[in-house]
Amino acid sequence: MGDSEQSHFSSQLMQSLAEGEYFIFGRSYGLYGIVGAVVIGLLIPILLSLALVGKRKSKQRGVLVEVGGETGITMRNARFSELVEVPWEGATTMAALFEQSCRKNARGQFLGSRKLIAKEETTANDGRKFEKFHLGAYEWITYGEAFDRACNFASGLVKLGHNMNSPAAIFSETRAEWFLAFQGCFRQNITVVTIYPSLGEDALVHSLNETQVTTLICDCKQLKKLAAISSRLETIENLVYFEDDGSPINMDLLASMSTWTISSLSEVEKQGKAHPTPARLPSKTDIAVIMYTSGSTGLPKGVMITHGNIVATAAAVMTVIPGLGSSDVYLAYLPLAHVFELAAESVMLSAGCAIGYGSPLTLTDSSSKIKKGTLGDASVLKPTLMAAVPAILDRVREGVLKKVEEKGGFGKKLFNFGFKRRLAAVEGSWFGAWGLEGVLWDAIIFNRIRSILGGHMRFMLCGGAPLSGDTQRFINICVGAPIGQGYGLTESCAGAAFSEWDDTTVGRVGPPLPCAYIKLISWEDGNYTISDKPMPRGEVVIGGCSVTSGYFKNDAKTAEVYKVDENGLRWFYTGDIGQFHPDGCLEIIDRKKDIVKLQHGEYISLGKVEAALVSCNYVDNIMVYADPFHNFCVALVVPSQKALESWAQGAGVQYKDFSDLCVNDQAVREVQQSLSKVGKAAKLDKFEMPAKIKLLPDPWTPESGLASDNAACRAPWDLLVPLSDTSCAAPICINLNCSIGYPSFRQHKVSLPLAFTRGRYTPALSPSSKEVDVLCLLVYDFFVILPIWSIPELCLMRKLRLGAGDNERYSIANGEPHDFETGD
Repeated sequence: MGDSEQSHFSSQLMQSLAEGEYFIFGRSYGLYGIVGAVVIGLLIPILLSLALVGKRKSKQRGVLVEVGGETGITMRNARFSELVEVPWEGATTMAALFEQSCRKNARGQFLGSRKLIAKEETTANDGRKFEKFHLGAYEWITYGEAFDRACNFASGLVKLGHNMNSPAAIFSETRAEWFLAFQGCFRQNITVVTIYPSLGEDALVHSLNETQVTTLICDCKQLKKLAAISSRLETIENLVYFEDDGSPINMDLLASMSTWTISSLSEVEKQGKAHPTPARLPSKTDIAVIMYTSGSTGLPKGVMITHGNIVATAAAVMTVIPGLGSSDVYLAYLPLAHVFELAAESVMLSAGCAIGYGSPLTLTDSSSKIKKGTLGDASVLKPTLMAAVPAILDRVREGVLKKVEEKGGFGKKLFNFGFKRRLAAVEGSWFGAWGLEGVLWDAIIFNRIRSILGGHMRFMLCGGAPLSGDTQRFINICVGAPIGQGYGLTESCAGAAFSEWDDTTVGRVGPPLPCAYIKLISWEDGNYTISDKPMPRGEVVIGGCSVTSGYFKNDAKTAEVYKVDENGLRWFYTGDIGQFHPDGCLEIIDRKKDIVKLQHGEYISLGKVEAALVSCNYVDNIMVYADPFHNFCVALVVPSQKALESWAQGAGVQYKDFSDLCVNDQAVREVQQSLSKVGKAAKLDKFEMPAKIKLLPDPWTPESGLASDNAACRAPWDLLVPLSDTSCAAPICINLNCSIGYPSFRQHKVSLPLAFTRGRYTPALSPSSKEVDVLCLLVYDFFVILPIWSIPELCLMRKLRLGAGDNERYSIANGEPHDFETGD
């Protein structure tokens, strides 16, 4: 902010104050009155703060409970003596919940969408073309209208000839029609298979064929992908597509799928309205959803979620959000194929809230697909509630801080001072929250930030990964809404723990939801035990109404992580490590398969390190790697292009493009030094700091194959060593599944195609049998290993530890890959 801007801002502020009550008070009571008021206004908060220091009583949020099953420490929610299964009597299934809520709120706004007015194409300076949308106001259907449309769709499916013994699949981005089709299927007790729009072709084919889906429901964007794989889909008979505003259907695409009966959603609804069919309603133990989730390698697993699971989670979360009801408006934009968003929208349905649909690309006025002069979804909708994942909230924080930094001067000082005052209030200090001070700071600074999300936000739900304490505090102050941080998995239907609205602590996920018990079981190998002081620690095990039925057609995996105790209660073993605070709240501190023992015996938690370092200004994404054969860890970093290029310009570093900058020694050194500072601030030990890093210019996205559909990290490199033995015609590859860490504390595996050469380590290679003695080769020096999109040079290989042991002989025929699990 320049001098003229500073003076203008100051004069505006003084003018507004001069017109306010403060100066009227001064004219009435004179100088002594003003001085007296200031003294009293300062002394009272200070005296109260001193008097109340240390006297705040901690609220008990979770209490111990005796349960069956494996020995451990178990908590339940302190507000309920029994597990909560339903929001009200009779609402035991999603079909019943939907019908009863629609009848209670028949005239209330329910599902809202923005009409597309126009599209335009813009060209950036680098020649890239971008599509921009001009969107209108939200258009709504009521609860009563939604129920009628769902019933019509259900009858339409029957008329279409859907096989009632097979599931239907929804393969679409989040939108109102998704939820209508979802509820319509339940009117005929049809199980719904949910599939991420970003799922790869092989995983998509696997999901649809494994579940033997006969009716596939999709949006128009997915038609091209479906046409490409239609010959591989074994059981599809019907295709129902959602119409898009202003996007004509490609008839050639539909013609390529001529063996299917293809209809639009409106056509199916019209048929159903003309030929109504009696409802065939489910029971609470019937499978409502088979939700396909992808890790970082291999084919996705289908989790079987019952009607009772979804209803229990919805009923439990309803008790956490104060005053939840028909006056609330929820902004929906996260993938409905993910259990977090599905659970959130089920909560809104239960409470009679309005749900307005948006997109991450049109969310705010400055979003990438919003035409200049057009308001973003949040500005038009003015939501009171929304869900977010930590990555989005981190970006909001970074964006605000960058703008504050760019303004500099008086504006920056004012923001920092105001933020510190509000932070003191959030952390419990009376001094900083007293009188009109909070209102004043909101008016001067924070209301402008809050307007980005519509200005009416009163509660935010956060899940999917751990949220940093700094970001939680920042969003709480700047957005003006408490953040309820949740913990759950697809296997627990998102229902496990949820922080309560009046809990101002950070880094925790709250007490157990009323629908679940949470148990900690000692993990001796990792030195986490329930007898640890000052807090018991161990593997997190979830039991109760939200625990799902298991994995579809995967009894072995189901038996491994699902257990039923002597009382018939179902438990899911998460593999996460947690600790209970004295007030009964859970904190996730580690992941069982995220811990690596280094060469000198130290244990390093990859997820912990990543969660700390991802807050570095230069980092967009990071993956830390370690193994037992070295005494240090290393990291792959996707740097923030804006931050790194800004530094390069200031430092006078010359580069051709961003890829060139990422291999520049000075740039690598700058990022590593910054990581070191962040690590020290986070109190990481020396061995937890990456000794070497590699900067990768391309983002890790499902489209690039470097992240799965649920944002799980895949190893952003493929290793290739050209064969130097010309007698072998084909490359010899092994897919090596290595466990890596990620900030979500979830296990992720990466598939590394390796080609072995007669070189430095001379594996025994027989051109006739193509057998390889894998002499414990370890591919580790990935700072010299290049991503597969730029592999001109030979990669070095070292010792590789395979679970089968040293000098194990593996047969590799015809260059086809074989899969082996690493031992560590």
